[in-house]
Amino acid sequence: MNAGSFIAGKLRFEGKMAVIAIAISFLVIIIAVTVSAGFRREIRNGISAATGDIQMYDPVSGNYSIDHPIPARPSCYERLEGVKGVREITPVIYRTGIIKAGDVLEGVIFKGVPDSDSVSLRVSIPQRLAEKLRLQPGDPMLSYFVEERLKIRRFTVRDIYQSPVEDGDKLMVIASLSDMQRLNGWTADQASALEVSLEGRWRDAAPSRSKAMELGTISLVSTAEDESPLVAAAAADRYPQLFDWLDLIDFNVLAILVLMTIVAAFNMISGLLILLLRNVPTIGTLKSLGMTDKAISGVFLRVSARIVLKGILIGNALGLLFCLIQGTTHWIRLNPENYFVSYVPVSVNLPGILLADVAAGLAILLLLQLPLIFVSRVDPARTVRVS
Repeated sequence: MNAGSFIAGKLRFEGKMAVIAIAISFLVIIIAVTVSAGFRREIRNGISAATGDIQMYDPVSGNYSIDHPIPARPSCYERLEGVKGVREITPVIYRTGIIKAGDVLEGVIFKGVPDSDSVSLRVSIPQRLAEKLRLQPGDPMLSYFVEERLKIRRFTVRDIYQSPVEDGDKLMVIASLSDMQRLNGWTADQASALEVSLEGRWRDAAPSRSKAMELGTISLVSTAEDESPLVAAAAADRYPQLFDWLDLIDFNVLAILVLMTIVAAFNMISGLLILLLRNVPTIGTLKSLGMTDKAISGVFLRVSARIVLKGILIGNALGLLFCLIQGTTHWIRLNPENYFVSYVPVSVNLPGILLADVAAGLAILLLLQLPLIFVSRVDPARTVRVS
């Protein structure tokens, strides 16, 4: 057995407060990392459901024209679909309408999406619209569409959804693509726009803008002569305030990570100093037996690392327990008008958690080198004689 490991196993470190401080610090770090990832996931999914990560449309007629549809599968569709990072391309139809419930009128945007539901005229409505018009699943919903002649449709509320994004004061009602095609008098291969969903890291603001530029360029150079090229707009440009808010959350997480690491390191340094002062005679004896300062420092660093690891494991266990409870019960609620979601979302990203653990743990061990300078100042001639 290595002598340093043997001696480290015999040293007793009464560092309960250090363990508690480290555990609490890593609990806070885990909560910060998982909540940040949860907000990012929920808001990105909400944006993707509302407008896609990238939206492609005719720049002349726009999204809401009923006179100039675009092909649901344009001539450049295969090239667009083959772009790296593109997960799915979905044809959609946008149409403004008015909903009447009792004496209340509300302007909304109807969005037609491909739907496997064989029952026609069924819609999903946002929570805020359901509250304003007092609608419940199964209720009828009379809707008016203004063009040369007024069209009226009687929809049925299929379900109610919570969305973190809204188009200004307009609320989005999700309908069947085929229902909206019949309403507009379009064929099954016509749509208002194409919504592109991206994979993983491409959903961030800068990468999505880059992909939008790439898709727009492909449409410009590859579209057939009898079609109009489509422009591509990233959701990051349509909802910059949401992406800025996510960036602010990430900055706050970094600040919490640094602060909690400093708190844990400070408590650990205090405990290590006490351990060193209590073992001055031991340090002197080891020096007199020929052990180097580096080897003695390694002994006390092993003891400290054991305490740090214990605190990290306890903090991680408590943090993951919190994520399990919050993820299944949503017991911590939020005001969706301020936070875009109605509860604190959590997303357990194990690589992210491990990275935070390793970074904070190494930073603590690095800072523990400071009190170990004390070892070199111990004079074995004096300490051994005193002891």
